[in-house]
Amino acid sequence: MKKTVFLITALALSINMMAEDHVLAATHGSRRDERLEAPDTLTLSLAEAQNYAIKQNRSLKNASLAVQEAYAARWQTIAAMLPQVDGTIGKTIMYDDSLRVKTVDVFGPPMSMSPWTFNAQVAIGFNGQGIVGALLKSIAIDMKKLSLEQSESQLRGNVMSMYVSVLALQSISNILDSSLVNIQGLEAMTQKAVEAGASEQTAADQIRVRVNNLKNSINAQQRSIVLAYNSLKVLLDVPVETTLVLTEDMAAILSPERVITLLSENFAIENNLNYQLLQKQVEIAKANVHLAGWAYGPTVSAYGQYTKRVYGKGETGFEMMSSPYTVGLTVSVPIWSSGKRAAGVIEKQIALEEAKNTLSETTDNLQIQYRQLCFNLTNAYETYVTEKENKAVSERIFASSTNKFKYGAASNLELTNASNDLLNANSAYIQAILSLVNAQVELENFLNN
Repeated sequence: MKKTVFLITALALSINMMAEDHVLAATHGSRRDERLEAPDTLTLSLAEAQNYAIKQNRSLKNASLAVQEAYAARWQTIAAMLPQVDGTIGKTIMYDDSLRVKTVDVFGPPMSMSPWTFNAQVAIGFNGQGIVGALLKSIAIDMKKLSLEQSESQLRGNVMSMYVSVLALQSISNILDSSLVNIQGLEAMTQKAVEAGASEQTAADQIRVRVNNLKNSINAQQRSIVLAYNSLKVLLDVPVETTLVLTEDMAAILSPERVITLLSENFAIENNLNYQLLQKQVEIAKANVHLAGWAYGPTVSAYGQYTKRVYGKGETGFEMMSSPYTVGLTVSVPIWSSGKRAAGVIEKQIALEEAKNTLSETTDNLQIQYRQLCFNLTNAYETYVTEKENKAVSERIFASSTNKFKYGAASNLELTNASNDLLNANSAYIQAILSLVNAQVELENFLNN
């Protein structure tokens, strides 16, 4: 009775897993078909860019294929416990040259004919290790899915970081262009004053140096923008010739409300993907203990065979009176292995304790890491607010110094210092933006948002 229940359970598990495999194959098959041809111009908001990357990125596609591979590996384990059917068909013709006679040209060479033989075999064998092996494959599938989810989360965060980097660099480039226009106007005005004898050539030369420095900064900024666009294209997996148009406003992405929401969320450790992966490691260690224990269990094998012989016209043969059906059942029980199986169980039990210790240690570390990430986000946001204000102040000072210089109320040195302060403030502002985005992405990935 116990054997029957065990067999029914195994078959039910196999059928359920087989249905899951077909569903997953259909799902991932449609997902592969979602890959799109990149147009010449691609207009994307942040959310659209993230979704586009999910569909297109080849690294993520490989992670998806790894899930399908794990399903196929599990089905191989299950199929090994299901009935295996083989069939053969054959006929033997024996030629004996010693029986040749003079009438060979008329009747042909003498031959001995055998009947056609049809043979079908059905075999099935299973044990506890096979069932546990299938469960291990199921845990491996869950781990592959978690890795896929982790890859998707990281890709979304990377796209967000690069998207904001492009917007920030473009914003600073616009400011530098505006500053260059103002400085060039001052240069032209000063040069006229020199020609009229109202100013010295040194003043015009100093402004000319400032103009050249700004041009160099603008050129470097443009190269940085091109590099950022190319990095974003890599994440989106589009050709370098594709033109990207980003429609999102940076102010909408860098939302104080989003930061406050993140910092106010309660940390549910069970949602953390790293924690979930370690839990699966513990489950695998437990299953390995059971797998090693089932080495003491029996292996049940059953087989059936059907054989039929068919004689052709004019053929004769003699066949022993026997049934064409053969059925057999074998139960194999391990008896003695000189302690090999016992050592295997002990080894897996020790590995289970190690996995549990790692999970406990990681649980404590994740709590500390959460507090650190919250601190990093708080600090990054405060720095961003400060640098944003500093940039605005530097812009006002530069505009005021420019107006004063027009009317002779400010020197070249004051104008140069104001220009340098503006460039430094813009640089610090860019760094603050990137630090804020990175801190936000890290916390979102940690919380699995």
